[in-house]
Amino acid sequence: MSENLEEFATPGNFSYATEYAHDAGRGLREETVRYISKVKNEPRWLLNFRLRALKIFEAMPIPPWIPVDLAPLQFDQIRYYLAKDQEPKRRWEDVPDEVKATFDRLGVPENERKFLAGVEAQFDSEMAYASLRQSLAEKGVIFVNSTEGLLQHESIFRPHFGKVVPPADNKFSALNSAVFSGGSFIYIPKGAKLEQPLQAYFRINAEQFGQFERTLIIVDEDAEVTYLEGCTAPRFESSTLHAAVVELIAMPRAKVQYITVQNWSSNVYNLVTKRGTARESAEIRWIDCNIGSRLTMKYPCVVLAGTRARGEMVSISVAHHGQYQDTGAKMIHNASHTSSHIMAKSISIQDGVAAYRGTTRVAKSAKNCKNYTRCDALMIHPESVSKTSPTLDVNGNLAQVQHEATVSRVSDEQIRYLRQRGLGESQAMGLLVNGFLNELLREFPMEYGVELKRLMEMEMEQR
Repeated sequence: MSENLEEFATPGNFSYATEYAHDAGRGLREETVRYISKVKNEPRWLLNFRLRALKIFEAMPIPPWIPVDLAPLQFDQIRYYLAKDQEPKRRWEDVPDEVKATFDRLGVPENERKFLAGVEAQFDSEMAYASLRQSLAEKGVIFVNSTEGLLQHESIFRPHFGKVVPPADNKFSALNSAVFSGGSFIYIPKGAKLEQPLQAYFRINAEQFGQFERTLIIVDEDAEVTYLEGCTAPRFESSTLHAAVVELIAMPRAKVQYITVQNWSSNVYNLVTKRGTARESAEIRWIDCNIGSRLTMKYPCVVLAGTRARGEMVSISVAHHGQYQDTGAKMIHNASHTSSHIMAKSISIQDGVAAYRGTTRVAKSAKNCKNYTRCDALMIHPESVSKTSPTLDVNGNLAQVQHEATVSRVSDEQIRYLRQRGLGESQAMGLLVNGFLNELLREFPMEYGVELKRLMEMEMEQR
């Protein structure tokens, strides 16, 4: 990896003064939704979809089980849409200077040259840059932002949009449905197997802002894709909201791997809904790393809808001082002979809270289903907090469901032993943490695994 990409492994605490061509103002009203839809030149059906979602959002209360007070968000002060341009640039040289400087620091152009089949970079509300290798476009692969997807590929986009995660799923999926902008639309045609990953970067640059990207990935029969997602934001005194929605559809025998590395600053409230549907013999694999944010609530889900479908979740979360990581996974077995696997590791530093919240459900009609769940927690300080809230709802016959959990604390003896061998305290702590995570770090692409190890070392230096 380049030196530039090391910026991605830091808090990303930088921003650039930016003039926006489109600004919906502060607060959420019907006029806000209409402004967004008009600027994006959307069809009437989509405006109606947004307006219905707004009513759902307004009618739904804040869920009582959210573990921290959301009052600092001040929904009436958030800016819900800010954009420089509507059309993403296809050439890096054409990207505006301040946007280019941001993504240069995050290593976007070098990553694209090195190992990506295609890349998108979102700056606040809209994609600023997008490219796809010509050879893949010629094979029928589609990789565009959500606006281009619905306007240029409506026959593929519309039948699946909002079906995996409907607006009424929860309050924040309703909010996203009302004001969404940006995000990726990907279609992989039958039999196409992408050897290199596609990637999107999501950058929040503005203060007191809400980012609401919406991603829809459709992988047709016997096709395969890996999608990488990176998220950063600078630290401001005011709170920032990130409420994304991701919908995955794996057709029969398709394979989808969705990898997220988030490194939000500690003023971000990260409230996202991610769900995929796996048809017969299909596989959906989430790999998730959650670092930073004031609050993260994220439980990627796989609905196993076809016989012999498989779902997998690999999760790493780190909660530092004043942070709450409420993460986990959901595996819904609606078909027979389906299998799922959840591996989650969390680290609590200082008074950080790391919670695992997971659900495994087997429908009454599903037979011979298997699930294995393991969640391990490491607490660094006496005041560190770890919580585990698994839910097992098994109704089908001949199901095998297992859940294991371990909690451990770094001891003074371990640190003393390593310091006697010439390591500094933060180095010793970093070594222990990387040892704890090593099994899961191997699941990330090599470029990311190296950076994540470095990121963990930086987190330990802050302790």
